Amino acid sequence: MKATIRWIDDVMFLGESGSGHAVLMDGPETSGGRNVGFRPMEMLLIGVGGCSSFDVVAILKKARQNVTRCETDVTAVRADAIPAVFEKIHLHFRVSGKDLSEKQVEKAVALSAEKYCSATIMLEKGGVHVTHGFEIVPE
Repeated sequence: MKATIRWIDDVMFLGESGSGHAVLMDGPETSGGRNVGFRPMEMLLIGVGGCSSFDVVAILKKARQNVTRCETDVTAVRADAIPAVFEKIHLHFRVSGKDLSEKQVEKAVALSAEKYCSATIMLEKGGVHVTHGFEIVPE
């Protein structure tokens, strides 16, 4: 994998992935930005949520669960000191589908957390306390 980050101006950067996609990152006005893009640390949270959500949906599909929706809220607590690293991250999955098994959803979340999600496992090895929860939301 690779990525290229280009400085645009002030605190604005354009990130381009090796797969050819681009995203704009910018800071708040209080830091000299224009608030027109993601913050880099927000990008990290989105990546963590996307990685884990990808796993959960794939595992449920392999278990022949009729999953129709998966939304994941990712919340984080950062240190007050610099560097303001993430200390805690919580992922809460809201899964919908027809006749979903609570046991299968619980298993999918656990497998993502313990075995498959490279992003959360990497952060945990770096000292971030990562927790997971879920609910099945009726359609």
